[in-house]
Amino acid sequence: MFMLQRVVIINGIIIIDKPRDFTSFDVIAVVRKTLHQRKTGHTGTLDPMATGVLPVLLGCATKAQDLLPDTDKEYLADFTLGITTDTLDITGTVLSKQPSAVTTKQLLDVLPQFRGNIMQKPPMYSAVSKDGVRLYELARQGIVTEREARPVTVSVLELIRFDENTQSGTLKVSCSKGTYIRVICDDIGAQLGCGGVMTALRRTRACGYQLQDAITLDRLRELAQSDGIGQYIRPVDSVFSAYPRISITSAQEVRYCNGAGLMLSRLYGIAAPEDGALYRVYCGERFLGLGTIDLKREELSVKKRFDTDA
Repeated sequence: MFMLQRVVIINGIIIIDKPRDFTSFDVIAVVRKTLHQRKTGHTGTLDPMATGVLPVLLGCATKAQDLLPDTDKEYLADFTLGITTDTLDITGTVLSKQPSAVTTKQLLDVLPQFRGNIMQKPPMYSAVSKDGVRLYELARQGIVTEREARPVTVSVLELIRFDENTQSGTLKVSCSKGTYIRVICDDIGAQLGCGGVMTALRRTRACGYQLQDAITLDRLRELAQSDGIGQYIRPVDSVFSAYPRISITSAQEVRYCNGAGLMLSRLYGIAAPEDGALYRVYCGERFLGLGTIDLKREELSVKKRFDTDA
C-alpha cells in the first residue's frame, strides 16, 4: 500500500549562494524539487557565470516580485585589462587583445567618471528588448543594433586590488537595479585605451540580504534531509524591510482584509504621508500585507495581502 506524502507549503524567502554555470532558473528548479514547493520565484536574475546572493521566494512570497523595494545591489567584480569580447565578459569571443601597461594611479584616476548618476548603454548580450526582440537574440545572429543609454546609479565603485603585472584586479560596486557590471569593466578599459573584460562576478548583497545570509545548494539538500531548513527561511515581510511599518487595530484589520481602505486620520505612525508611498501593515505581530497612500481618498488602500495564498 502506497502512502501519499504530505507536502508542507512554505511561505517565506530563502537566500541561495548561486553557483557558477547555473542560471537563476536552474536554482529555482533545484529549490522547488528539494523543498517540494510548487510556488517559487526569485528577485533578480544573475548571469550563469555570476555567483552569490539570490533570494528565492516561496509560497505567498512569490507575490512580492513586482513590489520589491528598489534597493542597491552590491558586487565584487574581477576584471582584466587589454582584452575585449563580444559579451563584455570572459565567456565571450575575444575581439581584441593587446599589451597593457596601466598603472594603479591611472586606473584610480578614471573611476570617478563611472560613479554617481551615469548613462549606461545595455550590452548586446542582454535581455533588454529592441522592437520586441531580445538583444541577445540579435547578437547571436551577428546583428549589432543601436541601443539607447539608460540612467543608472553607481553609489560605490572602489578598486579592491590591482596587479600591474597581470593587469587584473577586483572592483567593489554598489549600484541601482539595471546596472551592468560588465559594461562598467568594458567602459573603464575603453577610457584607458586598452580595453577591459569582466572575468568573474559575485553578488554580495541584494534586496537587503547579504552573503552571510546565504546557503549553498549542497547545504540546502543536506538541511532538507534533516528537516533543518526552517532556520534559514526568512519571513515574507523581511523582503520589505525598506518600507515603513504601521500597526492597525483588530477592527481595522477586518476592513483591510475585506479590501477596504483605512482612513489616514485614524492611523498612527504616518506623520507626513506621500501619495503612492508603501507601508508594511501589521495587526500585532501578524504581517497582513502592503498598503499604499491615496491622498485623493485620504486613505491607506490595500496594495497586496500576504496573509493568504489567494
